[in-house]
Amino acid sequence: MFSVDLLEEAIQVAKDSGFEVRHEWLSESVGGACRIGQRRVLYVDLSLTAEEQLEQVVTALRNERQMAVESITSSALRDLLLP
Repeated sequence: MFSVDLLEEAIQVAKDSGFEVRHEWLSESVGGACRIGQRRVLYVDLSLTAEEQLEQVVTALRNERQMAVESITSSALRDLLLP
């Protein structure tokens, strides 16, 4: 499966897990998950390649205790996210 397809699926899993996903041109800042008040926000850095963006999302989801596992449809993403 291509990185872009996996990225789109991973972003949907993040949304289903309760993240507000923001696509921002961060260039010199670091993307990833953070909490703003009661909201969980995942910043995806548009200055990165699709593969690097996928790694940002996967890293955030691996650290998420309430990941929407039922939203994972591809075995490739399941292999990236689950031990």
